[in-house]
Amino acid sequence: MIETLSEARAHGGVQGVYRHASRATGTAMTFSVFVPPHAPGARLPALWYLSGLTCTHANVTDKGEYRRACAEHGLIFVAPDTSPRGEGVADDPAYDMGQGAGFYVDATQAPWAPHFRMRSYVEAELPALVAAHFPVDMDRQGITGHSMGGHGALTIALRDPARFRSVSAFAPISAPSDCPWGQKALAGYLGEDRAAWRAHDACALIEDGARLGALLVDQGADDAFLAEQLKPERLEAACAAAGIALTLRRQPGYDHSYYFVSSFMADHIAWHAARLKR
Repeated sequence: MIETLSEARAHGGVQGVYRHASRATGTAMTFSVFVPPHAPGARLPALWYLSGLTCTHANVTDKGEYRRACAEHGLIFVAPDTSPRGEGVADDPAYDMGQGAGFYVDATQAPWAPHFRMRSYVEAELPALVAAHFPVDMDRQGITGHSMGGHGALTIALRDPARFRSVSAFAPISAPSDCPWGQKALAGYLGEDRAAWRAHDACALIEDGARLGALLVDQGADDAFLAEQLKPERLEAACAAAGIALTLRRQPGYDHSYYFVSSFMADHIAWHAARLKR
């Protein structure tokens, strides 16, 4: 069951925000879905968008500027939250851990393990819910994301390439085992055994044999987090060694914000649409 929080007409389709009781997290979870105009009975491809640190579903919903392109190409756009939230859910005073910073993993460590199960939520529970309530063709799925969400999109797709026909990312955390954001989150949620981190590190997954057919990444050249946290050169090297067709576009003058994401959103939607045709 889902609860409709809001629905509004946009570009001939419907932008909705919904809430449900999650079995995976043990909390209420909120997500947004844009359904473009379509013929009765039609089943449409879906593009999953995973957000970054501190974000909810609302950041991309309000600032992502995706609806016109999704309406043009006939793509459903699904944006989950980044973590469980609410009373009784563990948190951290820092912005890069706890609520708003779930990192798309299933936590095994206290105090995070009872609720922080974002891998299970995004990979299994929410897709089943979306398939039951929206006109999605589950054989035609793509995934993208920004920053921490770019990390999530890459790792989820690398672990399950048969599910996704198309993959892209905006300024992803490419090698979380080798940057402060990733090291803090992976150690906190999964423990100090770095072997357990490898399933949540795009570069490590590629080194261990995971493959994608093709990948589009946009990265702002003036991103303040570029050198310390994002490390696109690591992803570039891993893809080159593995023979993965990576299109990495370093965009001069762009930072890490939604001004950057929204500037190239239509390009990403067109990339996915071309690969999600029947």
